[in-house]
Amino acid sequence: MSEEHDLRSLPQDHPREFIPPGLDLGDWEKVEPLFDVLEREKIGTRQELERWLRAWSELEAALDEEGSIRYARMTCQTDDPERERAYLHFIEEIEPRAKPRLQRLRERYTKSPARGELAEAPASFYYVLDRNIANQVALFRQENVPLEMEEAKLAQRYQKIVGAMTVQFQGQEQTLQQMARYLEEPDRAVRREAWELSEERRLKDREEIEEIYDELLALRERIARNAGFSNYRDYAFRKRERFDYTPEDCLRFHQAVEEQVVPLLRDLQKRRQAEMGLEPLRPWDLLVDPQARPPLRPFTKAQELVEGCEEIFRRVGEELGQEFQRLRELRLLDLVSRKGKAPGAYSLTLAEKRLPFIFANFVGRDDDLRTMLHESGHAFHALAAREQPLHLYRGSPLEFAEVASMGMELLGGEHIAVFYKKKEQAARSKREHLEGIIRLLPWVATIDAFQHWLYTHPGHSRAERREQWLALRRRFGGIESWQGYEEALAHQWKRQLHLFEVPFYYIEYGIAQLGALGVWQNARRDSQGAIAAYRRALALGGSRPLPQLFGTAGLRFDFSSSTVAGAARALRTELLG
Repeated sequence: MSEEHDLRSLPQDHPREFIPPGLDLGDWEKVEPLFDVLEREKIGTRQELERWLRAWSELEAALDEEGSIRYARMTCQTDDPERERAYLHFIEEIEPRAKPRLQRLRERYTKSPARGELAEAPASFYYVLDRNIANQVALFRQENVPLEMEEAKLAQRYQKIVGAMTVQFQGQEQTLQQMARYLEEPDRAVRREAWELSEERRLKDREEIEEIYDELLALRERIARNAGFSNYRDYAFRKRERFDYTPEDCLRFHQAVEEQVVPLLRDLQKRRQAEMGLEPLRPWDLLVDPQARPPLRPFTKAQELVEGCEEIFRRVGEELGQEFQRLRELRLLDLVSRKGKAPGAYSLTLAEKRLPFIFANFVGRDDDLRTMLHESGHAFHALAAREQPLHLYRGSPLEFAEVASMGMELLGGEHIAVFYKKKEQAARSKREHLEGIIRLLPWVATIDAFQHWLYTHPGHSRAERREQWLALRRRFGGIESWQGYEEALAHQWKRQLHLFEVPFYYIEYGIAQLGALGVWQNARRDSQGAIAAYRRALALGGSRPLPQLFGTAGLRFDFSSSTVAGAARALRTELLG
C-alpha cells in the first residue's frame, strides 16, 4: 500500500460521542480506562441500557477499525518489517487484553434487569444482538485468549510465506497471482510451463506450511476442549453463530452437489476435451478458451477497470455508481499485484468510519473483473448498512454477506458489454463466469467436507490427511488427469487461505452462491423489483436472522437437494441447452 492509501485520514461522518478524539488505540493504557467507564455505568433501565450499548458499540467499532487498518497495511506489503510489527503488536498486546474486558461487558449485559425489555421476542430489534451476546458469554474462556493470539500469528506466518512466492518466467520475476493469467494462453506449452513453475514453487514450502497447519489444528482442538466441546467442528458452528442450520445440513449439501453439480462439471469438461482434441485433459487446460481464442483481457490498467466498473454499477443502479465513485475518490482501492503483497482479494470495512477498503491482485484477466464486481458487492453492503446504529448490525452473517458479493457478480455481469464491445466476447465472458460457478460449488463442497473430516478426526496423521484430501478430489473433481503430478494434487489444499486464517468459513460461499443465483433469476423476471429487494436486504446489515435477510431479498434460506437441483438445471439450460 502506498502513501495515497492513508486510511486514518478518511472522513468520519459519524463523530465519536464516547471515545476521546485522537486516542491512540494501539496503547492499552489509553484504551483500558474506557472499559472501566463502561463497567461503572448504570444499566438498570431500558434507556440506560440502550445508551450504554451505543457507547460499547462505538468502542468495539474503533478497536475493530484499528485492527483492520493494521491488517490492511500488513497485507499490502508483507515484506515491510514496520507494518508487520504494528500488526503483531495489536494482536499480541491489544486484542488479548480487550477480549476479557469485552467478555465482562457481555456478562454485564446478560445480568441487566432491563435486558428482557430489549429482547423479549424474535421480532425485537435487539433479538439478534441478544442472541449473539448470550452465545459469546457461553463460549468465552480466558485460557483461550492466548491460544487465539497464537492462532492469528500462525495465520500471519502463512500469509508471509505465500506472499513471498515468486517465479522467474519469460525474463521477469512474477507473483503466483500474476502467473495465473498464463493458464488462459492458447499456446499449450506456455500454459504447461507456467503451471509447472507455479506448482514447483508452492511445493518448496510444503513442509513449513504443513507444520503451521499441524500447529493450527492442535491449537484449535485445545480451544474447543477448553470451551467444553468434543471437537472443533461443533465449537466452530457455535462460534460462527450458525443458529439456522446444522453440520448435517452441510453434509446434505455436499451430497446434493455430488449428485447434481459434479455431473454437469464433468459434462462441460468432456465437451472442452472434445473441442480441444486432447487426450487426456490436464490441469493447465481448464481455463483456456477451448476454441484457442486469445484470453479475454478486459483491461490493461487498473484505471480502466475502475472506470468500467463504475459505469456497470450505474447501469445496475445510479446510486451504486455514485457510491463506487466515492470509493475511488477516497482512494479506497488497492488493486495491482506486486512483490510482497499478500495473495487474494478482500473488501474490508473500516468499522468506525463505516467505509470499505478493497484489496486485490489484478493482472488484467476476465476473472479479475469478476472479482472486482464481487468485492464491490461487499463494499456496497457495508455502505448500505452504515446507518445501522450498532457495530454488530453493520456487518451480516457470512452466508448473506456473500449473497451481496456473488449477487453483484451476476447483476453486474448483465452489463459486461461495457468492457467487451464485441457481442461474442461479452457472451464468452458470461459463459466463463457461469462455468466458474459450476467449478466453485464442487470446490466449496470439497473444502467444507475436508474441514468436517479434519476437525472430527483429531490427532490424524499427515498421511491420513493426504488420503482424505485425495478421496474428496476424486468425489468432487473433474475429469482432468494429474498423472505425473500426484504430489501437486496431494498438496493442493495448501493454497486455500481460509483453511489457515478463517476455519470453517467456506460453506458460506456455497449457500450464498445459491442465493445469488436466485437474485439473478429474479432479476431476469423483474430487474427493478429484484434489485430493489436486494438493496433492502443489504440495508438490514446483520439486524435480522438469516431466513429474514434472505426473505427480504426475495429468496428462501434453503440449500437442500431441491434448491441445488434447481440451480443446476438453470445452469445446464444456459450452458448446454
